[in-house]
Amino acid sequence: MKSVEDQVVEDEAGYQDDEESFFQDIDLLQKYGINMADIKKLKSVGICTVKGIQMTTRRALCNVKGLSEAKVDKIKEAAGKLLISGFQTASEYSMKRRQVFHITTGSQEFDKLLGGGIESMAITEAFGEFRTGKTQLSHTLCGEHQMELLDFVAAKFHEEAGVFKLLIIDSIMALFRVDFSGRGELAERQQKLAQMLSRLQKISEEYNVAVFVTNQMTADPGAGMTFQADPKKPIGGHILAHASTTRLSLRKGRGEMRIAKIFDSPDMPENEATFAITPGGVADAKE
Repeated sequence: MKSVEDQVVEDEAGYQDDEESFFQDIDLLQKYGINMADIKKLKSVGICTVKGIQMTTRRALCNVKGLSEAKVDKIKEAAGKLLISGFQTASEYSMKRRQVFHITTGSQEFDKLLGGGIESMAITEAFGEFRTGKTQLSHTLCGEHQMELLDFVAAKFHEEAGVFKLLIIDSIMALFRVDFSGRGELAERQQKLAQMLSRLQKISEEYNVAVFVTNQMTADPGAGMTFQADPKKPIGGHILAHASTTRLSLRKGRGEMRIAKIFDSPDMPENEATFAITPGGVADAKE
């Protein structure tokens, strides 16, 4: 049996081997008649790979200053020649999934709950009340790393391929709750949230990095009518719920003990793990 740490090391080693072939530099478009000036315009908005062009809609590309519809069509056509698109077999998808790696949380029990740790090419969301360990978990995962910053982050991931493996947002909804208030601004808030989450998902897949976001809780006034045991729920609505690959619910235990529960996941069963908040961050709970 291999320990969680051994698995993480193996995952990272495999990632290092594949990092150079994982994405194609946008400079390759020059071979298909795209001039360097237009390539620089794309890089200025955080589009640095051929896959990034494929993931960006024509409408969004036309909004880039200096790119006309004719230029966008030419860029899209050039990117299509470099990428194999269309139907993907299960075997091909399985090969792609082999590039996924996991980042340890600091607790073996927590890692086991997540199938090895925080997964790359995915968004992992952790929500809970205050003092449930969201920020401590973020600090343990890395050092602390909203829409304008993502373009810079994407460019940084591209410039230093393989150096960055984790992007953390603590918390995903904090600024949205401040900048948008009342039901009158709810639609606009959710639209901007959806755009941000879409950008995060693209970054995670484009550069094979793990995205970890924390979220806050709110009281649910209607919970009493449905006799729910817990009248609190994570904020962000269905848009955040659908965008997150794995959702973790954190709650307090005795003393410095915390309980993490798989709230939603496409490939892991509903289960719980206990961990502790220590002066050194997240660690295994001691009985």
